[in-house]
Amino acid sequence: MKRIAPLLAGLLAVVLVPVRAEVAGSQDLDILPRFPRAEIVDYRVQDNAERLYPQSALRRISGRLRVDAEIDAVGRLTALTYELPEGHGSGEAFAQARVALLGQGAQPLHWCEGRECGASSLWANEVFGNSRLYGPDEQQAYLLLQLAAPRQNSLLALYAVTRGTRRAYLHVELLDAGAPLGEHLPNAETLLHQLKQVGELQLAQLPAAPGDPWLALLAKLLRLDTGLRLQLSGAAAPAWREALIDRGTRAARLESTADTAPGLRVEWLR
Repeated sequence: MKRIAPLLAGLLAVVLVPVRAEVAGSQDLDILPRFPRAEIVDYRVQDNAERLYPQSALRRISGRLRVDAEIDAVGRLTALTYELPEGHGSGEAFAQARVALLGQGAQPLHWCEGRECGASSLWANEVFGNSRLYGPDEQQAYLLLQLAAPRQNSLLALYAVTRGTRRAYLHVELLDAGAPLGEHLPNAETLLHQLKQVGELQLAQLPAAPGDPWLALLAKLLRLDTGLRLQLSGAAAPAWREALIDRGTRAARLESTADTAPGLRVEWLR
């Protein structure tokens, strides 16, 4: 009996552990599959919400939040936070979500990981208003995307973080804007992330005649990593190659193939 009693007590303790229920009325987004066994721990829907989504690292100067660029939009906001199952880091869920969204043609506008995002406390409290998202700066990632047509007037923000307690979260916000968003350009750092993670950039929207702002953006991308070599393809690929060379890129770093595809396809030559 002495040996059985502790065993029964342990089993009883397991049975009595409460099972956390998901937020009432919550549901996944139709464009984003749920990470296996993740649970929705926060869910909000708000009409006529104004959101400012950063396109740079966050910092506080003289008590004020500062960013180099941001997108301001108003519309219907759906925000949900997933807690990931034990043993899984936020990076896994972030990668799964990113692949799913890029596969649907969504265009990244800002992508940062780790300390390059700035302070996690600012993302949690100032941007998303959700203190459970605060974690070590090196354990965070953020991706802002504009969805593909016919949902081009919608923005989707992902923020992933693994806290010091090892609890991992993926926060997702979908903003369906009430007015046309127009075209927003990514920054060069985001293009570099995408190029190295995905291996290519599909830039079908680029005009046949090279010019700014895209020419300046691609030239800056090449300056960020001077060892980067690229293959350009598309109907205007030779013209874009010559324009980038004129902007200071060494000819040996660029190859081009003309075909009938619109815009420009950029591949990383590893």
